[in-house]
Amino acid sequence: MTEQLWQVHFKVHRQRTGGKPYVRTFTLDVDPEEYILDAVERIWALHDRTLTYRHACHHSTCGACGMRVNGREKLTCITTISSVTQNGGTVRIDPLRNFPVVSDLVVDMGNFFLRMDRSGFNSVAPLAAACLPYEQPLTAENSIDHEPERLVDCIECGLCISVCPAANTDKEYVGPAVLASLHLMYVQNPTQEFIDQADHHTGLWRCHSAYECTEVCPSGVDPAWRIMDMRKKVMSDRIKSIFRPRSSEKKNAQPA
Repeated sequence: MTEQLWQVHFKVHRQRTGGKPYVRTFTLDVDPEEYILDAVERIWALHDRTLTYRHACHHSTCGACGMRVNGREKLTCITTISSVTQNGGTVRIDPLRNFPVVSDLVVDMGNFFLRMDRSGFNSVAPLAAACLPYEQPLTAENSIDHEPERLVDCIECGLCISVCPAANTDKEYVGPAVLASLHLMYVQNPTQEFIDQADHHTGLWRCHSAYECTEVCPSGVDPAWRIMDMRKKVMSDRIKSIFRPRSSEKKNAQPA
């Protein structure tokens, strides 16, 4: 903790399901190196016990505390107050976009989780598949008989959905996280199932390549790169399908 405290005015979004949103201001004396989530918790504990928000691990692993801070998607447990304001001032805290608001800073992510589940997303993956190409470690461990595994970087925080302009205009768009998970699953198991899930107008082809999703991702998943790479794989599959013999031709084909 630093000796110098800042006085910060936190403008917090308030809303109940179906109700009219409004903003309430809370003034706190804070250490600039505290996290935004610390301030939200103090508001709840000392000023307003009706404030609702999501949190769990406090170390950027669970993805529960995603919010918008001064209009930008942030994981609030790792976002310091000093990174969003200088020498005090005002900090605006809002719920994520493109999700229905349940209460205050809590949004309904149920549909997002269902889409992730339908993609077949597995949180544990072989090391080479879990890493991006430029992250794959070149160590002696990779030469052992069994390939090491680790947790996949995606923490399903929803920040990429919130910032995505395509998700803002098309509620049927599956979103960056789902497409990134399909890419990951395809890398592990290149089957037609994952191609079919991605190759449709509310999937890969709805993405506008804004790269905002990669910009706000707190885990380095790089969903924009994964979407672009999945497009290449889909186009390659389409081209190969032109030269594949039809099933009837295969059946009637005579051995040379």
